[in-house]
Amino acid sequence: MGKKKPQGGGGAPDWLVTFADLMSLLVCFFVLIISFSIQDNEKLQVVAGSMKDAFGVKPVMRKAGMIEIEGMPVREYVKEVAAVAQENDSDYAEERHDQRTKQGPEANTHDIEKTEIERPRMFATAAASLRQAWQELPEINEVSKQIIIEEDKDGLNIQLVDQDGRSMFAEGSKYPYDFTRRLIVQMAPVLAKMPNRIQITGHTTASNVPINSGYTGWELSADRANAVRSILMEYGLPADQIFSVQGKADTDPLFPNDPYLAANRRISILLMAEAPPLPATHQP
Repeated sequence: MGKKKPQGGGGAPDWLVTFADLMSLLVCFFVLIISFSIQDNEKLQVVAGSMKDAFGVKPVMRKAGMIEIEGMPVREYVKEVAAVAQENDSDYAEERHDQRTKQGPEANTHDIEKTEIERPRMFATAAASLRQAWQELPEINEVSKQIIIEEDKDGLNIQLVDQDGRSMFAEGSKYPYDFTRRLIVQMAPVLAKMPNRIQITGHTTASNVPINSGYTGWELSADRANAVRSILMEYGLPADQIFSVQGKADTDPLFPNDPYLAANRRISILLMAEAPPLPATHQP
């Protein structure tokens, strides 16, 4: 008996159908590539806005601290200070402090105007220079959260604060620890190059118990501020650049809602925002 021949006829081979499908996919692929390469900016903005409205945007903000490692976690807000390259700074910042106080009235008026323009740049330069100087210290990663640099209406405020378990000074002592002393030593050359006068203020936490008989937080905070002044002058800060040295005990806490918090115990070094002092006038 002969074999029965398969019925039907004229159908395309299977491989041809597969090849046709592949070609269709390739055509679509190249059409999409051409479409994406020619963008309509207005339509792109519309699509981006639609995506933003649909999914929302999560704001990401990194609060700047003293050395910009992780910021200051115990402080609600720390002003961000931008760095300015040294080669773009004004020559005014490199003049000696005592020379700037011995100018005539016309030159002084010019300096006041110049200072108003240069002050933000000088403060930014000082902040950047301090960070760079501190980066050379081996323990800087451990103490970076205890340094706050922020600019306000009074000037550039540099604060060395205590944290639980890590203090800048020995308990009840006016003498700083070695790492605190190294921080202060690194500050001296940077501050000496600035035209601003300096206020140094000591602060303590709230306490009803005197350190010892007749020695309270007033004496301790003043002694610590004076110790900082002595170290700065020992390493190059001119005496005439010091405006004041004072102790405020617990009267000006960094965190008023928690006067016993360790961070209230601190040293504040303020680069004052002020015009150069007027020269003394001589009466005939």
